[in-house]
Amino acid sequence: MDHGLSQLSDLAPRGYALGLHIRFAAAHLMIQTYDPRWTEIYTEKGYMLADPMVFWGFGNDGAIRWSDIDLPDPLNIMGQARRFGLTFGVAVSTGLTSSRTIGGFARDDREFTDTEIARIRSVVETLHERATPPDRLTPAQRMALRLVAKGNRHAEASAVLGISESAFKARLRAAREALFVRTTAEAVQRAHEYNLL
Repeated sequence: MDHGLSQLSDLAPRGYALGLHIRFAAAHLMIQTYDPRWTEIYTEKGYMLADPMVFWGFGNDGAIRWSDIDLPDPLNIMGQARRFGLTFGVAVSTGLTSSRTIGGFARDDREFTDTEIARIRSVVETLHERATPPDRLTPAQRMALRLVAKGNRHAEASAVLGISESAFKARLRAAREALFVRTTAEAVQRAHEYNLL
């Protein structure tokens, strides 16, 4: 994953926003490297729901230059983005509509070349495959997350399972890695979202 994200940073000098496996209007993983001031405005105003690039991404599979997206932009989102260096860009969309990956990639000096667009699309498709949410956890991982969800502390949960506290923590770590999250609380939430508990 890190190598692919690094490649995207090199290919999009003004940053990118990438939502991997968007389900029910929430991304399994969301990575944003745009100017933080723009990200804050975009988030505060809820622009995702009106963004022509995102709208294009839900309705299409492939890649397109922002300048070629022929959709309404009543809130002038693209115009506002230009004030933060997001002058030229490309949108990439891949995956089933039930688990779509959509990304926007920007530069401020020129349009992306066809070769650059093909490379970005290839990296996004690879990341989409690698970040596919799990369809199951091991029984040990599920039980560890269930105990945490019920409010058990690590020492209590490991005693219930008859294992060492370090073995219990290892199960939680494996569950976090499988779910692509950093914290155990996020793992519990994600497991619930995917009906894995």
